[in-house]
Amino acid sequence: MLSVLIGTMCLAALPEPAAAAAPRRRTATRRVRRQTTLERPELEVEAVVITAPPPEVPPPVLNDVGVTLGKIPGPEISPEMRAMLDAAMQAGDEGGVDTLVKYARAGDPGSRDLVLRRATEWKEARARARNERVRQASAFQLWSGRIEAGGFVSTGNSDVTGITGVADLTREGLRWRHRVSAQADFQRTGGVTSRERYALGYQPNYKLNDRGYIYGNGQYESDRFLGYFNRYSASIGAGYSVFRRNGLTLDIELGPAFRQTDFTDRTMQGSLAARGSMELNWTLFSGLTATQSASGYWERYNSTIRSVSAIEAKLLGPLSARLSYTLQYESEPPLGRVTTDATSRASLVYAF
Repeated sequence: MLSVLIGTMCLAALPEPAAAAAPRRRTATRRVRRQTTLERPELEVEAVVITAPPPEVPPPVLNDVGVTLGKIPGPEISPEMRAMLDAAMQAGDEGGVDTLVKYARAGDPGSRDLVLRRATEWKEARARARNERVRQASAFQLWSGRIEAGGFVSTGNSDVTGITGVADLTREGLRWRHRVSAQADFQRTGGVTSRERYALGYQPNYKLNDRGYIYGNGQYESDRFLGYFNRYSASIGAGYSVFRRNGLTLDIELGPAFRQTDFTDRTMQGSLAARGSMELNWTLFSGLTATQSASGYWERYNSTIRSVSAIEAKLLGPLSARLSYTLQYESEPPLGRVTTDATSRASLVYAF
């Protein structure tokens, strides 16, 4: 029994036959072959671009005349129109240039676009030069304005002496406009002063665009014959140019204000107010201009309205003759004073 058990164990320990091991070697061989399979590299072929010159197309021919389109002359400005444009541009007359453009459109439709283009280029170049000049100017340069002076003397049955003077100065900047004004009226009748008025004002404007602006206004007045020794006014608000074209301008302003008045009856009054103003300049025809300016302060105690109507005729060069009519209304003057005062004035004006 023991010998049988030992024999069985020896048989179990013997190696398997070679035929059983053969399939395992073939399987391993196949795996190695799959792992060592070589991949074919892909060939890269560069694209070849072939360029050819565009075909030549002969210029079109108009019927049988044989004239090509490239040789047809375009529209041109007539010599007469060119001469008038040059003269207006050399004189710096933008109104004259605009008039020539207007009539060129109606009288010469073929060259109207050329005339308009040349006028536009001239205006743009002129604006660029003006802006550059303003940038480089100091605060004391580029002031323009007018000085008005008048007076009279009468002797004999009546002894009357009177003088009047007005100065208006304006400086136009790229964004700011500054205006300074001063006025003095004085009259003596029979050795007694019968009129005495002084006024001084300053108004800066900040331009929002070509028409709209924000303004500030400070003013001092003295007119004891209207019932006050001193009056101080300050205002801020908005302004707008309703009309801004050759021969016609209209500006309006509106804003809150504060006024302090020292009356001739020794009372003092100060209060908030509303301020409004308008200024119209209208060229009736060459050499004759009509102007109308008005301003008003509406407050609780005393309101004021002032109006100046004038007509101005050009005399020679910068000199003009001016006739004006001034009306001032005070709603609550001191006792013994009337509400309305009117002044007619004739004077000479020097513009610069």
